Amino acid sequence: MPVDTSASAAARSVPVPGEATVPLAAFVQPAHRHYFTRRPDRPNYRARRYTFAGVPALMPLVRAFLDTCAADQPTDYRYLFTLLGGELVTNALRHSLSGQAGGSYTLLVHRHRTGLHLSCRDRGGLRDQDGHLKPQEKALDPSAESGRGLALVDALATEWGDNGNAHYRTVWFHLAYDLTGNRWNTTDL
Repeated sequence: MPVDTSASAAARSVPVPGEATVPLAAFVQPAHRHYFTRRPDRPNYRARRYTFAGVPALMPLVRAFLDTCAADQPTDYRYLFTLLGGELVTNALRHSLSGQAGGSYTLLVHRHRTGLHLSCRDRGGLRDQDGHLKPQEKALDPSAESGRGLALVDALATEWGDNGNAHYRTVWFHLAYDLTGNRWNTTDL
């Protein structure tokens, strides 16, 4: 079998300086591995908290964490909970110090009789003034290039809010188990 000795073959085998491939499982503390299984192995938890490094490449772990927290619910609920939680995380990474070098954010899921409550606490710091968040007007317009995250949370969560603190912001939502009447079940977004 001929060996490819071209420059392109050599370039493919040389790692990019400063980059390393690390399995995502390396970012999970051994005592918390069951938080990321996507199975309802331990469905009767009251709360789960996990602090993530502020690295966008960890989004698959974030989604696994959120999906596992809702693993004993129907597929639509799991998808919606994971979608809305991912939007909170994306906002933390883009609009706070959590997304900068050395940053982190914490997700806290509380299990209630009526639904799941998710809080995302970031490092804030990119704004000087305290104030509550508001979704952008017309952010759900399909032609909008950005700004849909908070509008999705506003439209699809049972309720949501934030602490208004510019330096350590906590944004939360509650998603009722019963999605009857939720805009998720309509084409009216």
